[in-house]
Amino acid sequence: MRIAEKLTYVAVIAVLTGCASWNPFSSKPAPKNPPAPLVDFKQTLAVRTAWSASVGRAGAFVFSPALANESVFAASTDGTVIRADAATGRMLWRINAGVPLTAGVGSDGYTVAVGAEKGMLMAFDGDGKPRWKVQASSEILSAPAVGQGLVVVRSVDNRIAAYDAETGARRWVAQRTSPPLTLRTAPGIVISGTTAYVALPGGRLAALSLSNGGPRWEVAVGDPRGTTELERIADLSGSPVVAGRDVCAVAYQGRVACFDAATGATRWAKELSSDVGVAVDERFVYAADEGGVITAFSRDTGSGAWRNNKLANRRLSTPVPVGPAVAVGDGEGYIHFLSREDGALLARFNGDGSPVMSAIPVSGKTAIFQTQSGTVVALATE
Repeated sequence: MRIAEKLTYVAVIAVLTGCASWNPFSSKPAPKNPPAPLVDFKQTLAVRTAWSASVGRAGAFVFSPALANESVFAASTDGTVIRADAATGRMLWRINAGVPLTAGVGSDGYTVAVGAEKGMLMAFDGDGKPRWKVQASSEILSAPAVGQGLVVVRSVDNRIAAYDAETGARRWVAQRTSPPLTLRTAPGIVISGTTAYVALPGGRLAALSLSNGGPRWEVAVGDPRGTTELERIADLSGSPVVAGRDVCAVAYQGRVACFDAATGATRWAKELSSDVGVAVDERFVYAADEGGVITAFSRDTGSGAWRNNKLANRRLSTPVPVGPAVAVGDGEGYIHFLSREDGALLARFNGDGSPVMSAIPVSGKTAIFQTQSGTVVALATE
């Protein structure tokens, strides 16, 4: 079995639930497939730094910024949590949670939630003042989702729990079976309307009612196959994306697929293995596979519109639409801008040299990226 290039640093470790996971940061063996050299091209898209800030290193964890109420929230493993103006980068507040963090951030602008060591879930108000903390059932690697008066979190024992955003009182809990071996990554949760869409190990995507945690539907994006536990890893990667009536997701050693958000009925599905998530715009679904090939699929039919293989083995991040491009970071800190129309390289931005972990769109022409070294940078296309 080919190990995902995103997980260059691998080791099997035990987690609290007794299952095991591939840990991407425990050691640093030489890559079997070195990253493709950067190709020369004529830059036709102007990209500028709108603003940047330093939040602190991610360590062995994955931290994703959150956008709410025209603010960006970000965190790091040393306990730092920040709120900055999304347009200007002006720092609104900067606090320290007092304990090391393992996941974050989730926010609706009024509640800010992060995962801390030993499975602690912490919440702050919109001004950064501590609101409550509770003990989850095990370690938290995925950023909490905040919305509809709830904080929803998944711990590594595959238990999804919802807490009252004001008081921290637990509202409900839903348990799913954990596979024997999983990727040590952070499959996400998205709240849309009255539903939480939860990416799960084992290749499952679940839609849960926010009122009581009851299942609305559950579908397979990746079906475990093969004779060994390594071959049978089929975890969902990144966060599902809800766009209109569609919810789209991708699985490692599985498929990229879009489903009816209300019923779970399959719109389309294509074979693809990815250890990062998908991006969606009005026309296309974008996915970067584990080998660094980026493909645009028709959102309506799933047919391939274009593919770009010039970033092979560069340990790509989840793509994100920005301006006329789709942007993707790599393991050396570069951010590449590809045409949404045909996948051609339009621009390249040289970051801080550390892997780009995650990105979020801020407006039609701006996106915010967070690196493993702790740089949070807003890039604008012109």
